[in-house]
Amino acid sequence: MQNHMHPTHRPSKRTALHMVQAVSTAGTPAAVAEIPVGALHCADSPRTVQVDESHAQALAQSGRALPPLLVHRPTMRVIDGTHRLRAAVLRGQPTVDVTYFDGSAEDAFVLSVEANISHGLPLTHAERTSAALRILRSHPDWSDRGIARRTGLAAKTVAGLRRREAPAAEPPGRVGQDGRIRPSDPARGREAAARLLAGRPTASLREIAREAGIAPSTVRDVRRRIGEGADPVPATQRRPGTTAGPPPVGPATPGPGRAPNRGPAPGPGRGRALPGLVAGLCKDPLLRLSEAGRLLLRMLDLHVSGLRHWERIVASVPPYRAETAAAAAAQCARDWQELSEELGRRASEEARA
Repeated sequence: MQNHMHPTHRPSKRTALHMVQAVSTAGTPAAVAEIPVGALHCADSPRTVQVDESHAQALAQSGRALPPLLVHRPTMRVIDGTHRLRAAVLRGQPTVDVTYFDGSAEDAFVLSVEANISHGLPLTHAERTSAALRILRSHPDWSDRGIARRTGLAAKTVAGLRRREAPAAEPPGRVGQDGRIRPSDPARGREAAARLLAGRPTASLREIAREAGIAPSTVRDVRRRIGEGADPVPATQRRPGTTAGPPPVGPATPGPGRAPNRGPAPGPGRGRALPGLVAGLCKDPLLRLSEAGRLLLRMLDLHVSGLRHWERIVASVPPYRAETAAAAAAQCARDWQELSEELGRRASEEARA
């Protein structure tokens, strides 16, 4: 199938993917042109060694008609058929049959890779890996599976290349083999949806999905998980090295895999219920996902830790600073009381709504 796009037109990434798919799966293109051998240029090939002379000799001596070459019209480079071109030269042919591809040079390279893994001399693993890395740089928004299919590698191998070696910045979404755009980092999309749901609980699923860059069904799952008190990001989608939401950072925060070191309980009548209240708040995924929410958890956690060392704190203040420290503590108490009243008013408004 011949592509009739004007050579100066640069297709979008999504259009380019469909164009490459159309050319690479349509079989023998309909339009064939006969051109002089000297009009063609060397291929932009994934091969380390461009021409295997013994293979070209075998084609030249076969006596059969050779299929048309696939040529990138803007540059006249051979996309597929380097050995057929060499065989034509060995036969002394003045012309060869070609079909044209009018897309970008980057897409022409993709076609060359796909053609070289589907027939002719197979590409080595090193050549396929090098080709995959080049495609990752030119098409960073293509999915791992799409690039793997075109290079003959495993999707996990392509994902590893993307993480380790591809220098391009990660795009917000990737184009799958079906042409649909999906978020590059599902965890980031879910976290964005959780923040949006917290700030606008009455917004529709489609509104949140559009702003977070994820599907409405994913937003629905995020809302369900939040309602159950679970992390909005499933364990299978969390980034390597992360846990179920960032924990509050403070003196009482345990290290990974360790139980909290709570120390002695507060004295009689002094904040006895506070540790349990704070522990419950620390389990809320929306609080852990927002910077302000984490700040509140740190403040409360620090206060709980201070209650356990009340007597030591009092004894550590020099007599000449006791009055100033008392005034600061009294101001903190007033500020906490004001925060408590504001939160109480918000709870009442939500209840009425």
